[in-house]
Amino acid sequence: MTQARRAVVIGGGIGGLTAAAALHRRGWRVTVLERARSLEPVGAAISLAPNSLRALDVIGLGDEIRDLAAWAGDGGLRTPSGRWLARSSADAAAERFGGPLVLLHRATLVERLTAQLPPDAVRTAAAATLADSGDTGRPARVSTADGELEADLVVGADGIRSAVRRALFPGHPGPVYSGFTTWRVVIPVPGVEFAWHETWGRGRIWGTHPLKDGRVYAYAAAVTPAGGRAPDDEKAELLRRFGDWHDPIPAVLAATRPEDVLRHDVHHIAEPLPAYHRGRVALVGDAAHAMPPTLGQGGNQAIEDAVVLAHHCEDLPAYTAARLPRTTAIARQAVKVARLNLMTGRAGIAVRDTAMAALSKAGPALFLRGFDGIADWRPPQQPYASGQTPAGNR
Repeated sequence: MTQARRAVVIGGGIGGLTAAAALHRRGWRVTVLERARSLEPVGAAISLAPNSLRALDVIGLGDEIRDLAAWAGDGGLRTPSGRWLARSSADAAAERFGGPLVLLHRATLVERLTAQLPPDAVRTAAAATLADSGDTGRPARVSTADGELEADLVVGADGIRSAVRRALFPGHPGPVYSGFTTWRVVIPVPGVEFAWHETWGRGRIWGTHPLKDGRVYAYAAAVTPAGGRAPDDEKAELLRRFGDWHDPIPAVLAATRPEDVLRHDVHHIAEPLPAYHRGRVALVGDAAHAMPPTLGQGGNQAIEDAVVLAHHCEDLPAYTAARLPRTTAIARQAVKVARLNLMTGRAGIAVRDTAMAALSKAGPALFLRGFDGIADWRPPQQPYASGQTPAGNR
């Protein structure tokens, strides 16, 4: 009997767990090494578009996650005063891209992904170092506190500060500051009704969206020097920056405690890597192509990476060929969108807002056109793990 091939995944985030689940379904013996003491993810919520939901179909999770969709009715883009610049609807997006947009807590997705793996597959508090990337004639080697592991494939899923990336491409400059910081909260806001929205101000953004469990996910961003922190607390900082914006923003802030607020500076990889693999090692997610969150595609692209890597696990150059051009283009588009929606010049903002309003009047399909070629992506293999997925969503 042929022994199962072994994969070691360094990093237990969304990209790493999806890769592990996809490889496990293909018969690989998988070990996930996560340096943190638990798999509780850093962050709040994640938006999964139809492209990543189709990828999750491959590992049997697509329909389960689609059931968590909470967005409904009209919503869109607003100004700080509350004026609507662009209107769209969840139904219009689903019709255009063949499926819903699902917003859920990252912890929920991590829990569902982990459940796809054998109980002993994930090791926490397990820092790991790539000792040898291997080649066609020898396995890769990963060093841990408990000794070395040999692997037919190593997946570098260790995030934006990836040590695996540095080991593979030591001359690459790594991530750069994107020019803005973000705040995120997931909280209950009883008695508040609102239409989902993203609001663009002068060098500032706010978004408010419902979750399936009844809580509210809110996020904010502002152009600010790197490394900044509020002199008192981050709730107070949000009140200073967004407290006089339209409803329901004041109500969300009133329900927020200082300890509810997460703040992180945003970095991205500006110079694309020459490849997403070397030897027997492949990179996925932020380790390969960290991008600003302005298209909501960072986690989505990590999930795509994972199922494409499992598809091309015997041919890593094919994985690079499939993923590098696509993710490079999306990352560049995310940078352009950040420049647009975080503009600081008053004249430019006036032109931008007028253009967005005119675009919306021409029809919601035009407003959604920016996601053409992104949200309509399909995996290289037919989804085989989800028998209930409607054919139109595949």
